[in-house]
Amino acid sequence: MKKPAKRQQPSSGSRSTAITLFIFAFLAFYLTTNAVHQHFDYTFRIAGAFLQGRLGLADTPPLWLNEMIPADGRFYSVFPLGAVLVNVPLALLQQIGLIHEFPAHLLAAAIAAACVFSFFQLSTVASISMSRRALLALFPMFGTWSWCNLGFGGAWQIALGFAVLGETAALYFTLVRPAPLLAGASFALAFGNRTELLLTFPFFVHFLLLRGTPFSPGTFIRRVGDNWRTLAIFAAIPLLLGIATAAYNFARFGSVFDFGYSRIPNLLNEPWYRHGLFSPKAIPWNTYKMLFEGFTDIPEFPYIRPHAFGCSIFLASPFLCLLFREGGRHRMVAWIVIALLTGTLWCHGNPGGWQFSYRYGMVLLPWMFLLLLENGPAKISLTEMALFTASLAINGIATYQFLWTNQIHP
Repeated sequence: MKKPAKRQQPSSGSRSTAITLFIFAFLAFYLTTNAVHQHFDYTFRIAGAFLQGRLGLADTPPLWLNEMIPADGRFYSVFPLGAVLVNVPLALLQQIGLIHEFPAHLLAAAIAAACVFSFFQLSTVASISMSRRALLALFPMFGTWSWCNLGFGGAWQIALGFAVLGETAALYFTLVRPAPLLAGASFALAFGNRTELLLTFPFFVHFLLLRGTPFSPGTFIRRVGDNWRTLAIFAAIPLLLGIATAAYNFARFGSVFDFGYSRIPNLLNEPWYRHGLFSPKAIPWNTYKMLFEGFTDIPEFPYIRPHAFGCSIFLASPFLCLLFREGGRHRMVAWIVIALLTGTLWCHGNPGGWQFSYRYGMVLLPWMFLLLLENGPAKISLTEMALFTASLAINGIATYQFLWTNQIHP
């Protein structure tokens, strides 16, 4: 049997680079973004209610929080339990008087920096140069629509950021430094903020148990039998969160599967939900928004203007064209996950609302990162540098136009 490739061992240089990238990413993200949606603080408000022993708000929320659901004298959020729990520490800081409002700008910058750090740590799964590791670590947060969308700072975008962080950390704790408890906690962070990520559970199990061994049903079954304790440790925290989420849903809406989204006042009257919240009939529109919609041209600099509700991810991030190169030990699994998640997201009636490109596609980035990491050269190529520079410029322009100007219109 062919032995799996030897992974790089952490070094003092690698650790110092990771810390430097974290600091740089935090400052760069904080200074270039403007949390214009921080007042959409659904999860922060519900976290505050938790600290007071309630599942919902007792007082009528502001009018702009139009996704709060009135029921039994309370107002409930449609966000999953995990997205509320990650805000409990912030709500506690508010309760003791250290902060007075949702610190969306700081939180978004911290999430972006933590993602860059995690991507850099995950990059040790491939034998590539330090400079290419650094470039690839910066790419998902600054070379894609994540820069602009996470920068909005609303509860929706913050949840997506936590989901990406959880996925990346779970990949690290399965592929690079196997630690089933930390991998499980990271996976819980991911699906706790974006429920569709439950679909990735068997693939994390695959990585954790096989550890580079080629997949076969017989081998997988044997590994499950031989390593059931590892599997139980990995699944413990996700299982607890799943049970708690079911109880949370039941306590609010009388059903363990009801997150409340269809209960948002007047939501089902919107034209894109005429076939329901999820329907295969939504796939063509989502496909167009994610893959084919272009820019608007304008006569003055920067000569392009994104649409307010979508744009092809490949136009928004030309670096992603490198996904289709040959090679990579984890290529098959990564593409299966990307296809599975994309198909699920495309069935959602609304492609994402006010956004740059396709914000739901953020959850695909850890798997795209894995492909880009392994299917390229050991050192940065001119093609990679050119595409990275173009992606950085496009997303920088979009971030400026969306977050700092009123140039983007419906």
